[in-house]
Amino acid sequence: MNMWTVLSIIFVLLVLLPNLSIIVQFFAEPNENWLHIREYMLQQYIQNTLILVLFVGVLTLFIGTSLAWIISAYDFPMRRFFQWGMILPLAIPPYIGAYTYHGILNYTGVIQTSLRNNFDVTVNQQYFNIMNMPGAIFILTIFLFPYVYTITKAFLARQSTALIENARILGSSSWRIYFRVVLPISRAAIIAGVSLVILEVLNDYGVVSYYGIQTFTTAIFQTWFGMGDLQSAVKLSGTLMVIVLGILVVERIARGRRRYSFTTTKVKLLQPVKLDGKQKWLAFSYCMFIFSIGFIIPVIQLIYWATMTYDQFLSLEFWHLIWNSVSVAFIAATIIVIMAVVISNFARLNKGMLAKTFPKITILGYSIPGAVIAVGVVTLFTALDRQLFGFYEWIGLEPTLIISTSLFMLIFAYVIRYLAVGYNSIESGFDRVGTNFTEASRMLGMSVTKSFFKIDMKLIRGAIFGGFILAFIDIMKELPLTLILRPFNFDTLATRAYQYAVDEMIQQAAIPSIFIILVSGIAIYVFHHVLEKE
Repeated sequence: MNMWTVLSIIFVLLVLLPNLSIIVQFFAEPNENWLHIREYMLQQYIQNTLILVLFVGVLTLFIGTSLAWIISAYDFPMRRFFQWGMILPLAIPPYIGAYTYHGILNYTGVIQTSLRNNFDVTVNQQYFNIMNMPGAIFILTIFLFPYVYTITKAFLARQSTALIENARILGSSSWRIYFRVVLPISRAAIIAGVSLVILEVLNDYGVVSYYGIQTFTTAIFQTWFGMGDLQSAVKLSGTLMVIVLGILVVERIARGRRRYSFTTTKVKLLQPVKLDGKQKWLAFSYCMFIFSIGFIIPVIQLIYWATMTYDQFLSLEFWHLIWNSVSVAFIAATIIVIMAVVISNFARLNKGMLAKTFPKITILGYSIPGAVIAVGVVTLFTALDRQLFGFYEWIGLEPTLIISTSLFMLIFAYVIRYLAVGYNSIESGFDRVGTNFTEASRMLGMSVTKSFFKIDMKLIRGAIFGGFILAFIDIMKELPLTLILRPFNFDTLATRAYQYAVDEMIQQAAIPSIFIILVSGIAIYVFHHVLEKE
């Protein structure tokens, strides 16, 4: 058993342990709080969660696939910009979009203020109330649709144009081609994108908490922190894990066994058809409308608020927040890349059952909401601390909770949650490289480790860099895990922006929000323009 195998087994066990701790405690004897929750509140949690999942899933499917089809198949003004610009709404975390749109639409917001001051019009508040279920659906849809758009567009760009061209020759209209050809052949890619959206909806805490919607995530927070009942929080987490598992099973069934692939080695990529007249402006207007409400409008509003509170940018506390956010994201992303490289290299070079199982376990963390992972990590680390009480006394420390109140626990949770992000990028890099160079170096007498550092690492450095960037950005934006697991007096840009918004200090939340969006936007630009050229 070589070093790569041993390290892979250790890393996979670390991913599994928090989830196993939830499963074990899920079957413990229920207390009175859980009995009350199950009797009177659980149905509402399930109902609200499923409503969000259903409507956000359907709307992101329509918006993401329609944009992918229009931008891939047609040429119109600013198309080249929209190709990557439509990814930018991902740079805005939904909870930041939630309080930004609330600030725009409320009584003192720019819309109602302009109507009163310029037109002497006072409107009924219910028409501008976004802090409800439809408002949450709108926010989650408009900031999560890029998952569906990106994956579907990448799929369409690689497909042969034969089916689409034949449909055009037979006189099919654009919408008929979209519904009869594009959607069926893109089914697997579309379902993959919608599945990511659904997982993000289940993970969300900021939007539903700020808008006062009771879901599983808010229930876990309230049960844990409001009632001080970790046991009931574990049972809620276990119930949510069952729902997630059910969704993943449905997703696998929905993909089906049908596959669409090239029937010839001469693959002709999809070439956009130039639109003229009214059609090109309709396509441009649709793309610009989605881009405006998903990126331009919230960013302009945040910049306006930032001009009112720019002095906090000069404060030492703000730079301390930046240091906290960047340092933990950098450390966690580095660990993620190391673990992902080890596991993916092991899976690439071995053909046994472990090599097939480890990748599936590795991506497990991304399928589970952050609040659930937080419960599992706290349960695990608290038990570990108690086992180490004797050791603490032996080295002269007071027997108290040390590891479970440290920054180490938060970083560990980040790694479990976002390991899949780094792994998918690095695995795709290894897939492009193959094993030929590694096998040649082994025949020349190099060990597996030496071959990796001398050859493989240089060939996949773009994938490693991409995995690091994606993990870094996700951690910078992360909210539920950080709110639950951060040590006392430890804040990041994400938690501070959320706290300001909850305290109705929306203008003060603008500066940390803009910094998160700026870093995320730069990363998206780099990832799209630099890494895709490799």
